[in-house]
Amino acid sequence: MNEAVVLEPLVKTNKRATRWYLFHNFNFVVGTVILIALIFITVFAARIAPYNVNQANPTQTFISPNSEHLMGTDNIGRDIFSRFVFGGRVSLIIGLAAMLIGMALGTGIGIIAGFYGSWVDSILSWMTEILMAFPGMLLALTVMAILGPGISNVIIAVGIGSTPSFMRMARSEVLKTREMDYIEAARSIGCTDARILFLHILPNIISPLIVLATLGIGGAILEGSSLSYLGLGAQPMTPEWGAMLSLGRAYLNNAWWISIFPGIGILLAILSINMIGEGLSQVLDPLANC
Repeated sequence: MNEAVVLEPLVKTNKRATRWYLFHNFNFVVGTVILIALIFITVFAARIAPYNVNQANPTQTFISPNSEHLMGTDNIGRDIFSRFVFGGRVSLIIGLAAMLIGMALGTGIGIIAGFYGSWVDSILSWMTEILMAFPGMLLALTVMAILGPGISNVIIAVGIGSTPSFMRMARSEVLKTREMDYIEAARSIGCTDARILFLHILPNIISPLIVLATLGIGGAILEGSSLSYLGLGAQPMTPEWGAMLSLGRAYLNNAWWISIFPGIGILLAILSINMIGEGLSQVLDPLANC
């Protein structure tokens, strides 16, 4: 009997089982619901926000949350809810874009180092160890000191800061995978290194990298918001959760809502993404279900 005929039902069964476990996993389901709600209000921010994000009204400063201003107003009369929904868009984009950069760079470096070994592995691992000697936030601050303030520079800085973890993960997975029989079979029929790397090795190591990326997006959002809080990311007129937190710290005693709602937004975004990542790790890692 053809081996492919035997394996096809097993593959389909495994996929169905994975989907069943995924959508019955508490962490994944709750995290997905929260994240979808946040994405919805940020994507449709232009329709949801009742006021212009930068429309100042000196006669309505420091208004507490009410039916007209759901999250109150700030020190110059701007509507906090309008700035919240637009600020979430910026924060989520920073986290996602930074993690994509880190995943692309780190995975690329890691699979090359693990596949070729020898001096290539030594040099790339040495460079990674240098980057890992710096805490992620300190590395991001160093990059920001070179590039200057701005949202695009925050994305680059946070992405570079997340590169080493992907490099180490990819390298370790490639070291285990490159000795498999199917890799030797691919070499024996004349497959090029590029074909082996991208068609045979990468698809088989992508699961732990996806889990790492999912968990890392929350950290990237936090780092991006922290840089904006310090004045290095989003500039004063641009709504962003970290920058809004920074603005509200001077008015915590008499206008707590200026900071508390952006803080809740950051908390919910990180919590939901971490719950999704935890759910994925429980489903994709067979040992987690034992």
